[in-house]
Amino acid sequence: MTVRCAVLGSPIEHSLSPALHRAAYAALGLTDWEYQRHRVEADELAGFVAGLDPSWRGLSLTMPLKVAALELGEPDELALLAEAANTMIISADGGRRVYNTDVGGLVSAFAAAGVTKINSATVLGSGATARSSMISASRMGAERILLMARRVDHARSSLGGLADRLGVGLDVVGWGDRVPVADVLISTVVGGAADPIADAAAAAARVIFDVIYDPWPTALATAAEQSGRTVLNGLDLLVHQAIGQLELMTGRTVDPEVLLQAGRTALAAL
Repeated sequence: MTVRCAVLGSPIEHSLSPALHRAAYAALGLTDWEYQRHRVEADELAGFVAGLDPSWRGLSLTMPLKVAALELGEPDELALLAEAANTMIISADGGRRVYNTDVGGLVSAFAAAGVTKINSATVLGSGATARSSMISASRMGAERILLMARRVDHARSSLGGLADRLGVGLDVVGWGDRVPVADVLISTVVGGAADPIADAAAAAARVIFDVIYDPWPTALATAAEQSGRTVLNGLDLLVHQAIGQLELMTGRTVDPEVLLQAGRTALAAL
């Protein structure tokens, strides 16, 4: 019987997840597994999940489904902490569990670049990815997180509780030319948003992680590379969170380089 998995979200047409997961299936010899993409809005997710037959094993969930997914299965600790789930696993009896592999993906991507221990992190942005970034920084040992946000009061109120639960100090500053200095900087904002502060942000940390992967390079990445910084991007995150999804869905793992090569090939074809 064919085992089915897919990535859901909106928009979804240019998702790299099918290329990554299919490359993993090929490397693992999982010839009876398939991985598709489906455009699904948040208010359609419950109906889509309810209509799945027993051949389905797992779903990758991207925006705008990460919050809605929490209500459709038993969430793990990280999904509850991040208030977002990006993975759903469906058992043979129809039971559903939801997970967050973004946090582990960030930690693993940093580790692959030789970064396993930090004391501080600067995060640009205050949305869902910023929450995962804060948790990841905490797991790497950060005791202080410096957050840059356009709405300072909103960021303090929405993320202050998370910082307390993580046991880290949180400093929130307004968006401007002065970027707080830290061991690593993670930009979680949309493409182009960090362009006006690219030079200052690139100089603020020895490792720059920009979660954008298309278009690439961003102004921040270019400035960081010119300054001799270590630069990570959204493909690194996508690959390492996908490794976590693959382990949950198949019980197997694969060399991240397999997925990186598949992702680069897919990006070149866009």
